[in-house]
Amino acid sequence: MASTGGLDRSHGSSRPQKAVFWGLHFAIILLCAWLVLGGGLDKLAGWFELGTGLVDPERAQILLACAVIYFLRHGLTLFYLLARRVDWGETFGLTAFFALFEIGLILVGSGIFRQGPIAISGLDIFALVLFLSGSFVNTASEIQRKLWKQEPSNKGHCYTGGLFGYSMHINYFGDVVLFTGWCLLTGSLWTLGLPLLMMLMFMFVHIPPLDQYLAERYGEEFEVYRARTKRLIPFVW
Repeated sequence: MASTGGLDRSHGSSRPQKAVFWGLHFAIILLCAWLVLGGGLDKLAGWFELGTGLVDPERAQILLACAVIYFLRHGLTLFYLLARRVDWGETFGLTAFFALFEIGLILVGSGIFRQGPIAISGLDIFALVLFLSGSFVNTASEIQRKLWKQEPSNKGHCYTGGLFGYSMHINYFGDVVLFTGWCLLTGSLWTLGLPLLMMLMFMFVHIPPLDQYLAERYGEEFEVYRARTKRLIPFVW
């Protein structure tokens, strides 16, 4: 078994884990929809004295749409793009993380902790562009790699083309960009700690062991790629 950055890199379907993972994620989306569209936020405010309830419905609906888009992309990743195994620890651990940020960002953005709505502004348009652009970069880069690897002549070779020509881990960069936009859409700048923490985790926890794994698997081919390509942020690092 090849494990890098806390993830099992060995190939395998692990369909039960993936099905449970996506099912649990669907339950989170249903809860988010109840909070925003079913009066859940107002009920929570009354039950737990959290604040004033839903006071920024437009922003909350945008955040719910972001969660739905992320859920659909998650399904595409699990059942089409992801060749490696998903173990039960990853299934339940990431489900908890998804619940934390998807529900948490809706709670913050809905205005439950403030007295009134924040008008949609140019910053929100920019944030939405970041979310959609980051989502595209993450998924499109993975699709490019998937299609390339399906060619028999490419078996055993390291993919360095498409969006991965700009960054060795351009899919991770897409995550940082989309989460930056997602957090900005809450109207609360302190939520930007989430994409900052994510970027630091990629840089110092996930990428180093993954690069070591790729170097062992592809040898000189990977070393040439690493020498000419930024690791995470195109043109920067």
